[in-house]
Amino acid sequence: MISATERESTRYTFTRDGDQLVGTLHLPAGTPIAAVVTTGPLTSVKEQASGVYAAALARRGFAALAFDHRSFGESGGTPRQLEDPLGKVADIRAAVTALRDDPATAGLPVVALGVCAGGGYMARAVAGDDRIRAFAGVAGVYPDPVAAPPDPAALERGRAARRRRLADGFVETIPAVAAGNGDVAMPLTEAFEYYGTARGAVPHYVNRFAVESFEHTAGFDAMTAAARLRVPVLIVHSDHALAPAWARQFHAAVTAPKSQLWLESAGQIDFYDDHRLIEPAADAAAELFAAAIR
Repeated sequence: MISATERESTRYTFTRDGDQLVGTLHLPAGTPIAAVVTTGPLTSVKEQASGVYAAALARRGFAALAFDHRSFGESGGTPRQLEDPLGKVADIRAAVTALRDDPATAGLPVVALGVCAGGGYMARAVAGDDRIRAFAGVAGVYPDPVAAPPDPAALERGRAARRRRLADGFVETIPAVAAGNGDVAMPLTEAFEYYGTARGAVPHYVNRFAVESFEHTAGFDAMTAAARLRVPVLIVHSDHALAPAWARQFHAAVTAPKSQLWLESAGQIDFYDDHRLIEPAADAAAELFAAAIR
């Protein structure tokens, strides 16, 4: 196991289907309580929200991994900037395998935290992986394609982009965010105020979104994962964050031991960098994780 005299972070690499994935393992001051796998919002990288929560959990005694998903940041994989929820679920499972196989963390129980879109991705990962002992979703988005069917035009746009890539190698992209929004992946002013400005700027973030992603994201189902979870669950959300109705619906559908924490936020994005939200969310997650592994 890891034994550290002071908090530190270390570069952490593992593979999935032949591609190297690059992360940062945030370490606590002493022997870790457990290992945490984190995942974050649409198009994000490890130095943004997932890394913020990983660092917060390290301060609370956990070895916490934030990593760049396949095709993002420092990680390998093509086409670049492909937002593929089920691919990200596979990345999470590869991260769990890496932590369990690594001599430094092999003896630790594994728990999981997802932020924004990563809440839905992580829910799917945990529902299908009995190696993960608890799940916390922070400002999570839990799509329900039954109640909100995918847009056929978005699906076809994604399929057309995939067909073109396979035919001639061209990867069509649009901005992830832009001033004034428009044809972007995240048409939210607050998203631009984070990803499109110095507020959320980090070296490895790329403000692009592969159009092919629409084929994968438009019909993604996180909601049905709720009933399949068999581990303790925490839902942290706000009435001003994205899709609070989905968060309540997801929590209601969980049959495993569950809790929820509703905070007062300005919107969605302040969950990524406002410590008035991060600290209570991390406290609640740490309490859940510690109880789950006793």
